Amino acid sequence: MALPEVKQTATEARLATLTMPDAGCTRAAREDALARVLESGLPNRRDEYWKYTQPDTLVAPHAAPAAVLQDDESLIFDELDRLKIVFVDGVFTPEESDDLSLEGVVIDRLEDICCKDIHWAKELYGVLEARGQDPVQRPLAALNTAFATDGVAIHVTGKPSKPINLIYRHESPESDVVLHHVIRVEGGAEATILETGPAASRFNKCMEIDVADNGTLHHVRAQGRDHERRAATHMFTRLGQESVYKSFTLTVNGVLTRNEQIVELTGDDAVAHVAGACVGDGDFHHDDTVFVTHDAVNCESRQVFKKVLRNGATGVFQGKILVKAGAQKTDGYQISQSLLLDDDSQFLAKPELEIYADDVACSHGSTSGAIDETALFYLRSRGVPTKDATNMLTLAFLAEAVDEIEDSSLAEAIVSRLEGWLARRS
Repeated sequence: MALPEVKQTATEARLATLTMPDAGCTRAAREDALARVLESGLPNRRDEYWKYTQPDTLVAPHAAPAAVLQDDESLIFDELDRLKIVFVDGVFTPEESDDLSLEGVVIDRLEDICCKDIHWAKELYGVLEARGQDPVQRPLAALNTAFATDGVAIHVTGKPSKPINLIYRHESPESDVVLHHVIRVEGGAEATILETGPAASRFNKCMEIDVADNGTLHHVRAQGRDHERRAATHMFTRLGQESVYKSFTLTVNGVLTRNEQIVELTGDDAVAHVAGACVGDGDFHHDDTVFVTHDAVNCESRQVFKKVLRNGATGVFQGKILVKAGAQKTDGYQISQSLLLDDDSQFLAKPELEIYADDVACSHGSTSGAIDETALFYLRSRGVPTKDATNMLTLAFLAEAVDEIEDSSLAEAIVSRLEGWLARRS
């Protein structure tokens, strides 16, 4: 079926600004992804999964300028011992990165992979992204697969002694970045991946994660600092038998952020937890879109998302749990909640369950409300100033999402960053 003229014109205009890199072993995946973009077109507001978020600036031919924040605040996780991989406006920067050698893991640049005809990532690059296009089309992810210019392939074969930190620095007010990462966690292996930094004026990032039987991956991401930035990110995760995947995202600032998580539980007894906390002020639009598919027996999934919004900020949550036939003893939990600190902000939610098995325990809930006046009065009556009391109750509201982080040092860094953000805007 031919694309509507408006969508076709917008897609052609965006593609005209992009050049497919020298592809090497990723050529077939890139060409397939481009064909899918041409078939589906880039998203617009008429698409079902974009009705709450206006994608115009994400698909425009050129990125809107975004000012680079200049301050003395240290980067989150700076106090932690970690392996640093730095990208400046989407380009790997070896002089600012650590040596990529670390026991239990092998790290290659996407550029190096493209120069080889044989590499383990060839069997994964674009594969999970393509699987994630059904039943919902995700053309910005396909665009990423086709045109990504940099990224890393992380092969976890053991248990690295420290986290791997992907650091995204933003220096050019007009940077337009497309990054693609591929992660493979072998059976019995375990690693922690951190992501930090504003990345670019416009950021399109895709991450494909394959966790083998008995493998474990922890992922913690902090998006923030530069407020005028725009981002569309996708994480595609496939889980094997008795594997574990836990992901948490903190978002502060950003005029437009759309984070998508697409998770497949394909092995029995797998566990997937996806959580997020965001605090937004003013012209802030934040969209979490999650799709979890249960396709195995006795699997557990949790979606926990909390948003604090004020001064006209907008939060969106679209979350779905799909339980396929035969996926008995599924335990699926989903909650999305917003704390609105004024009458001008809004929270738009679309929770969904689709179940084709009869022995399951699935639940979802979504609420939106203001600060608890009784709790606020209690704190004020004991001498706590109103602003401090409001911040305390805000942190308590976000706690359920932050508690999804297993590593206490990472959780403390997240809470510290939230405290600083709230203090600056009190």
